[in-house]
This record gives sequence, C-alpha cells and structure tokens, in this order.
Amino acid sequence: MQPVFESARRAPRCVVFAEGEDARVLRAVQIALDDGLAQPLLLGREQVLRRQISELDLRFRLGDEVPFIDPENNPDYERHRRIYYDSVKRNGISPDTAELFIRTRTTVLASVLLRSGEADALLCGVKEPFPEHLGHLTDIIGLAAGVDVPSALRLVVLKDRYLFICDTNVNYDPTAEQLADITFLAANEVRRFGLKPKVALIANQNFGASRESSAVKMRRVRDLLEARLADFEFDGEMRADAAMIPEVREQYLTDSSMKGAANLLVMANLEAANCAYNLVWSAADGMNVGPILLGMARPAHVLSNSVTVRGIVNMTAIAVADAQDAALAAGSCRRED
Repeated sequence: MQPVFESARRAPRCVVFAEGEDARVLRAVQIALDDGLAQPLLLGREQVLRRQISELDLRFRLGDEVPFIDPENNPDYERHRRIYYDSVKRNGISPDTAELFIRTRTTVLASVLLRSGEADALLCGVKEPFPEHLGHLTDIIGLAAGVDVPSALRLVVLKDRYLFICDTNVNYDPTAEQLADITFLAANEVRRFGLKPKVALIANQNFGASRESSAVKMRRVRDLLEARLADFEFDGEMRADAAMIPEVREQYLTDSSMKGAANLLVMANLEAANCAYNLVWSAADGMNVGPILLGMARPAHVLSNSVTVRGIVNMTAIAVADAQDAALAAGSCRRED
C-alpha cells in the first residue's frame, strides 16, 4: 500500500463516507486525518455522529475539522433531490421514491455529492448488500467512457507475494470481450501499487487441453489481449497452479509469454473468482484490500460488510489516488493551499 499512501498524502481529496455513523468508519476517518490521507465528509444524523465520536474517544471536531451532512436535515435537500431524480427518472424511480431515497439511503446522497462535484471520491457498502450499493452508483454516477460493465478487484497480501483476483463481486458470467476489458482495467490498477502486471487467465486445464466453455472463453480472452497489443505480460488459459508455479507451467508450455509467477488472476466467472479469493485469504491469513471497483465514471468503491478499520483506511487512500488520477485526466488537478 505504500505507493498508494504516498500518492494520497501528496494531494488529499474530499472523500464522502456514506455510512458515517458506523464506528469502523469513524475510527478510519481519525486515522486518515492523522496520516494526512484525505479530507473526509461524513453522512449521518448529527446527534448520532456526535455521540459516536464521544463514545469512541476520537479527537476530530465534527463540523469544523470534518464536515458532515445530516440526510434528515439537509439544507441542500431540494437541489440534491433534483439531481438524483434527473439521473434516475427513466430507471423506474418516481418523484416520491426519489424524495424518500435522498433522505434515507446515504449511498444515494453520497453518489449525488460525487456527481455534482461536492466530493471527489466515495466509499460505501459497510452496511446492506453489495449489489444494492452498486445499483445506486451505476444509476447516478454511471460508467467511464468505453466501459461496458463495472468489475471488482481484490488484493491479498501474502508473506512472499501480492495476489490480485478479479472479478470477485460484479459480473456472474462475463463474456470474453468483457473479460478482456476488465483485464486492462485490472492491470492498470496493479500498476498503481508499483507492481508490474503478470496476468494469468485461469481455467480448469492448460493451453487448449479442454473444450469446456469456460476454457474456450479464457482462450478467447488471450486472443483479444493479443489483438489489442496489451502492454503487460499475460498468458492462458491455464490452471491456477501453473499460474503460480513457473516450473509447473513449463511442463506444459516452455515458451510462455508470461515469465515468473502471476500476480493477477482473471477468472472465467464470479463464482470462481470469489471462491478463489476467499480460499486464499482465509487459508493464508494475509491482509486483504478491496473490493476495488473498476470502470466507474467517478471514483467510487463499495466495501464489504465485514471490512475492518484498516481496510477502510486502505480504501480511503485508493479512493484519493483515483480522484487524483481523474483530476489529471480532466486537466484540472488542483494545487493544495
């Protein structure tokens, strides 16, 4: 995480925390402030926020050092409601529902703040299912230009290596074309951690030995990456052991275009990716980071319900780095006072 933390500290951005009342979020905000990682903006009921901050013995000053918006007493309610309704009125959301959601669903309000430029990045997902949060993000924020579907990347920090796995949370059975797009996005994210992407396209057999649909799909992904002149090492389709152990891979293919052990595993479907991630993380007892949401039009991430305080801090730094990259891409990276 060090390269990401260093980047965040250079130019902290405003990160809106949708579930500001959660104790883990508040503890993470204190750490982010102490480490100079971000400019937090909390969503939550003022009375609850003040009580939580006092009970947790946190040092930051609500409303001064850390601004907040109480969804039940929001002075910009009408403007925020209008922005929300305009973005979802053709997605089956009625005016009455829009009024309810902007007051009661903090991910909706956080997404509106991000869309309107009142925040630079967004973190949500500490409560409620992942798909519910993702639905609000895609409805209000939308996808980046040229992106067909969003995706999720997980990082497990092991004793001797870093291992990224995708797509662990979003697309149940993506097409080969979608997986190729996801692979490019994931490889770019790996670079943010100061690592050189080494991509293994995972299947149940190695290099043409299987005619099962999932293996054929991963073979097609390799062809697409090759046709699009991917600027990172990749190969497949291959079993997970061949991806991780070069000696095993060389038994089947001596001239693989990927050298050494893979650090990014791309799976054929969500079930395989999610199972692989949970098995690796729980068995190895390594630190995990993510899910890192890829492909959104603006920097936004959906955390897992089980995320720790350290996990929120890590994702705060990633969200700030995302916001910095977005500002640079737009040609408007502002200098700090």
